[in-house]
Amino acid sequence: MKKEIPKFEDKNEEEKFWQENDSADFLDWRKARSGNFPNLKPTLRLISIRLPQFLIDELKVEANRLDIPYQSLIKKYLDQSLRKEKSRAKVCD
Repeated sequence: MKKEIPKFEDKNEEEKFWQENDSADFLDWRKARSGNFPNLKPTLRLISIRLPQFLIDELKVEANRLDIPYQSLIKKYLDQSLRKEKSRAKVCD
């Protein structure tokens, strides 16, 4: 018998709970089904990152050339880099 998931006062309490507990103690993952959420937007979290001024300037020039905001360009580059690293890691395994 699985444990009952407690009621949470707010999102922070729930997040802390799941950081400290294993979902397998509460859910039978063998019964899980794949879902499709086409209208779900990713949660965004504000971060601070220090970059050299010349790099920011180059990113802004490139973003201007592509006619997109420079922060969107940074996200695009990060996403591409992570996908490339993941595929490289799979080949090495």
